[in-house]
Amino acid sequence: MLKKALENILSEKESMELFSSFDQVGEIIVLRIPDSLQAKKKIIGETLLEQVKTARSVFYQSSPVEGEFRTRSLEILAGIDNTQTEYKETGCKFIVDVEKAFFSPRLSTERERIAGLVKDGEVVVNMFGGIGMFSILIAKTKKCTVYNIDINPEAAKLCNKNIEINKLVGNVISIEGDSSEIKKHNIENKSDRTLMLLPEQSDKFLDSAILTTKNNGIIHYYSHIHADKKSDAPKLSEQHFLETTSVKSTILGSKIVRAVGPRFYQTVVDVKIKK
Repeated sequence: MLKKALENILSEKESMELFSSFDQVGEIIVLRIPDSLQAKKKIIGETLLEQVKTARSVFYQSSPVEGEFRTRSLEILAGIDNTQTEYKETGCKFIVDVEKAFFSPRLSTERERIAGLVKDGEVVVNMFGGIGMFSILIAKTKKCTVYNIDINPEAAKLCNKNIEINKLVGNVISIEGDSSEIKKHNIENKSDRTLMLLPEQSDKFLDSAILTTKNNGIIHYYSHIHADKKSDAPKLSEQHFLETTSVKSTILGSKIVRAVGPRFYQTVVDVKIKK
């Protein structure tokens, strides 16, 4: 749609260089623009805002997601310069700030999968919970308790807002802090199920995940895996987990969550641990 809308503005070569996809979160569009088209980024943003009637703002992502708080820099191209919006998913409402706290609309299928696995009565620890997406969707569909940990104060603040909006006070507990400090948060041997949604640093926090998980509990271990063949990525991630873990583990399953680069994949391994 974007390339078609810009066919009178960009040459054929420029159109080929333009990224064909973008993220829309609520009323906000976030897109990447290659260096070769930086001079035309304003007209690209304005054209996109004109074409997408449900959007009020278009931002250019000027840096990757990075740092301890997992944030990115955004530059307004068209519309209202406000990075906060409302996002809806599976009957839940969320206040999202696309610049100040990590959020990906591309994980909706995985959020639905995890919520479907949780059983009534479970205690879940979401170690890198951000604004509470996974945690709130789980607690909305199952009678359980979810601890949502994030070191980013803005993410923790938004999580508390989202807990209130979705009427889950007491069901989802927002903890602002470091996920490596499990004892400090009083959640040692607390969880029946632990989510490790920080694939680029999963190995660093694996011992903490084991510490918070009960005997015979389940860990959902996310990682980034290079594989020459896409079909090999899940098995390679299983192998990596078994080589990394310090406890007896049974693999329940694995899958590719999404591609993150050429021959590079975000994977998840579902594991039952024995302590």
